[in-house]
Amino acid sequence: MNALLLVQGHVVDPANRLDAIADVLIQEGKIAAIVAEAAAQAPLDAPRLDVSGLVVCPGLIDAHFHLREPGQSAKETIATGTAAAARGGFTSVVCMPNTAPVIENPGVVALIREKAAREGVVNVFVTGAITKDIHGEELTPIGSLKQAGVVAITDDGHCIQNHEIMRRALEYVRMFDLPVLDHCQDYSLVTDGVMHEGYWSTVMGLRGWPAAGEEMIVARNILLAELTGTHIHCQHLSAAGSVRLLREARQRKVPVSGEACPHHFTLTDAAVAGSESFWQTDGRDLKAQWGDQAELPAWPCFDTNFKMNPPLRSARDREAVIEGLVDGTLEIISSDHAPHCSFEKEVEFDYAPFGITGLETELALSLMQLYHTKRLSLPDLIAKFTVHPARILRLAKGTLSVGADADLTVLNPDEVWVFDRAESASKSFNSPFYGWTMKGKAKAAIVGGKIVWQDTRSPLSSGCGRQEQH
Repeated sequence: MNALLLVQGHVVDPANRLDAIADVLIQEGKIAAIVAEAAAQAPLDAPRLDVSGLVVCPGLIDAHFHLREPGQSAKETIATGTAAAARGGFTSVVCMPNTAPVIENPGVVALIREKAAREGVVNVFVTGAITKDIHGEELTPIGSLKQAGVVAITDDGHCIQNHEIMRRALEYVRMFDLPVLDHCQDYSLVTDGVMHEGYWSTVMGLRGWPAAGEEMIVARNILLAELTGTHIHCQHLSAAGSVRLLREARQRKVPVSGEACPHHFTLTDAAVAGSESFWQTDGRDLKAQWGDQAELPAWPCFDTNFKMNPPLRSARDREAVIEGLVDGTLEIISSDHAPHCSFEKEVEFDYAPFGITGLETELALSLMQLYHTKRLSLPDLIAKFTVHPARILRLAKGTLSVGADADLTVLNPDEVWVFDRAESASKSFNSPFYGWTMKGKAKAAIVGGKIVWQDTRSPLSSGCGRQEQH
């Protein structure tokens, strides 16, 4: 019998309101028992993992992940992307459809699912495009995509500008009970902006990207969700106005939801002006947290690793995103993991592609900004990585209920470490957080009852069964 016993961990399962010290018994890839002492129920030869002093929770889910394969494997592959996910503590990822070719037909869906089954180390859930070539002009065969196994539809990386097409997509998708995820960007307002429109874009002479460019589409989505009754999930929200609009809509029971990314609730547009500008202005709160632990990281002005879509915004916007996470307006935290080749980022800021990697720092940044600052309890934070994305995306994950898939994350919320580029599992290195001192670290990722990654620097102690006690 395939079994594993996790001994005396701090088990946190928001789906079942469980927050206690307990043993977790896994058998045949499923959760078999969670009790104060499960050793008596374990097979004699069941391996044991000592997780005392560590947190054990449902496997974390990243609901916004760019896999890059097929077609862009120089940036990331299924093997490297899922390895980075496991290292970050994630056991499930939801990949976006802006690959080459676009995920717009059953053949591409089958290709990704088959390759993920062979080469991936975590669960890979596939989304399909809303429109062909994600051009926003003609609907894809959504019914066929659903039959092929997609878990949601989205044109992420692009945004449908034609409101009539978006409306018809929402009406059509109701027949298939698929979530609709939307990248909120009004092209006519954003035009060719490359960073948040404000003080720093003016000082640096870079084309501004107004927050209204996001807020306009959030408002559109709220109106269309109200009109059609179809749930719309607004991705990677970054602006204070977006959070306010979403909060008011949810109070009226409009079927909308939203997510936030760690870079948007950690950094601001001052980071584009370099580390000196950031630490002296908007980064003073982080400086207070980390200044005594390690030397503060430094980076130059115009560093393209701080260029993402949507862009880093003002301190006011950052605080609004945090408030939205705390009051439940934003239910999900995701990485928007967007790997790029180094040569693509090593150009002038105007010409560099948008996007950063994020799977390996997502958990730590969230713990630091939300848990260690006492803004969220640990169960409330973990819920944003587990039960909430599972519910919105209709995934049979995010819980430690008996009989559920044995996907678990083991983490130490208090471990201090430095994010080292040499230790990254991703194929790309476009992260702004190399050299940063982090607090909180994944220690192991378990998928289907198998340990797919374990921290080798401080490995968990293991044993080979009950006889070890003698």
